[in-house]
Amino acid sequence: MTRLHSLFDDYGQSPWIDNIRRDWLNDGTLASLVEQGVRGVTSNPAIFAKAFATSSAYDDQLTNATVADAEELFETLAVADVRDACDVLLEVHSESRREFRSGRRRYRDGYVSLEVSPHLARDSAGTVVAAKRLANAVGRENVMIKIPATAEGLTAVTEVLGEGINVNVTLIFSIDRYDEVITAWMTGLERASAKGHDLGSIASVASFFVSRVDAAIDELLPLGDVRRGTAANAQVARAYALYRERMESDRALALLNQGAQVQRPLWASTSTKNPTYYDLLYVDNIVSDETVNTMPDLTLAAVLHHGDFTTSMLESPESAASAAAALELLPDEISLDAVTDKLEAEGVAAFVDSYDELLATVAAKLRRSS
Repeated sequence: MTRLHSLFDDYGQSPWIDNIRRDWLNDGTLASLVEQGVRGVTSNPAIFAKAFATSSAYDDQLTNATVADAEELFETLAVADVRDACDVLLEVHSESRREFRSGRRRYRDGYVSLEVSPHLARDSAGTVVAAKRLANAVGRENVMIKIPATAEGLTAVTEVLGEGINVNVTLIFSIDRYDEVITAWMTGLERASAKGHDLGSIASVASFFVSRVDAAIDELLPLGDVRRGTAANAQVARAYALYRERMESDRALALLNQGAQVQRPLWASTSTKNPTYYDLLYVDNIVSDETVNTMPDLTLAAVLHHGDFTTSMLESPESAASAAAALELLPDEISLDAVTDKLEAEGVAAFVDSYDELLATVAAKLRRSS
């Protein structure tokens, strides 16, 4: 029994890992992490860019490639990675399906996320086409397609869920946008129901980015200000309260009564950006039932070593409300809306840059292998 097992068994939070690499699939590293309690995998363009740039595990596939287009080849390789990762997580997924059907839990687990091209962040129709193509290419029931929570992305989220495809809604930075994400999820499942899809087989998570909020707010506060490092988890507390409230609404209950899974909040960007902060600031303090925390390698290793989930500010509605109140203490001149709007724009731009860097790496390796 590891701390990751305790996180899920005792507290109801699913630990996922925010990384995927071909060498991990080849050498059994991912399988070992699953044995230690990892219950899902997330990926994004930055993760794939790092894997391609620092690993030789893809060299044989690049050498034997039958296509010359870097983007088409990357997609083929990414689909293979995600498909194989889905197979590694299949036992977790199957067990969670049994727990869901028995009524023990209101969701399934064991998913692997694959993101649409970040160049589609403002293109609803293109996102829907890409999501369908990627889901079909992976061909596993435990694949999730990541779609950014831009205004255009939310339209696509509704359409893709309506087609019965699992969706990870990513790049959520604000409470208002998270509220819109939940509405998009409900509308999507209502459309899926109207089309005759089994709602119990359609999974979704809402990926709320955490540490980047503190990084942005801290820059606007004086050095040594006690409010530094408090806004991000305060937003999480408010988001979790919103989740509980909206899952108890008549509209959500109607879907759950038809057999739907809840759309769990997923805490993303949970490594500390400030090296002076406690390394598990965005893990230990935001543990609660029916949530996910997706962690990069070092954060996951730290949890296995010294995670202490008894300190969570989400333990009760009272403690969560107290934590959320920290947002009210921010100076009037700091606009949280302006900060989160900027973070969304920067997040999309950063993923576009990583994606373009990734394609350049693939193209360069293709040229060397030809």
